[in-house]
Amino acid sequence: MWRLLCLTVLALSAPVQASERIRYCDYPVYPPISWSDGRQVRGLAPTVVKQLFGRLGYEVEIVVLGNWKRCLLDAADGRVDVVLAYNSDQRDQGMRFSTVPVLREEVAVFYNRQRPVTFTRLEDLANYRGGLLFGESYGAQFDQFVAKHQNIEWVSSSAQNFGKLIRGRIDFVIQERRTGQLFIEHLPGAQDIQVLPTALSVDYLRVAVSRHSALSQHMAQIDQQLQRMTDAGEIERWLEQSEVTYRDMINLPADAR
Repeated sequence: MWRLLCLTVLALSAPVQASERIRYCDYPVYPPISWSDGRQVRGLAPTVVKQLFGRLGYEVEIVVLGNWKRCLLDAADGRVDVVLAYNSDQRDQGMRFSTVPVLREEVAVFYNRQRPVTFTRLEDLANYRGGLLFGESYGAQFDQFVAKHQNIEWVSSSAQNFGKLIRGRIDFVIQERRTGQLFIEHLPGAQDIQVLPTALSVDYLRVAVSRHSALSQHMAQIDQQLQRMTDAGEIERWLEQSEVTYRDMINLPADAR
């Protein structure tokens, strides 16, 4: 009896085992999906990742690198466990993607109305010079188009991209419609930036897990939890909250952010 009591006391006093930590890489330049307020990464993407993996028993460490391409390379090589990204044949070699999407996104063409762009099909863009962020991919057909025509200038931030569009150094920017429209709402000099109604493509943001990570053996559980979050309307609610939060932050004085 005394031995049993001692074992019980030891069990109760033993520290609770810490959650396993995973590394999530984000490049926060895509409001309301992800952005930085100068102190932390905010938006839908980090919220989904923390909620998803927290419910599966993991602690999430957010890693921010210099550009999106670095995030993708680190995920493919196993230096980070998770990113949120579009699927492609090339990315599929180094990562496993959730079958349940996080978000449907429409990829659009932004242009300066002082220099109109005519676009009904992808090949039309061969007549113009465009801007993309390092590491961005919008499907195999688009990637082949870029490789063939070499008419894309690569930069590290949306501010650089849209700044070049405002100044006439490029003719178009490829960006998710929601992100691009939100970004230019308060961008100085962006009053002439417009978006074409015809979408370049529709794609789906997914949870992408490095094939080198132990998490890659748990894609079924990841999909199940994502489906529960989707069915409960949580992801849509977090997206709406992220848009409101971003607009509120932009409207704050710089020293109050």
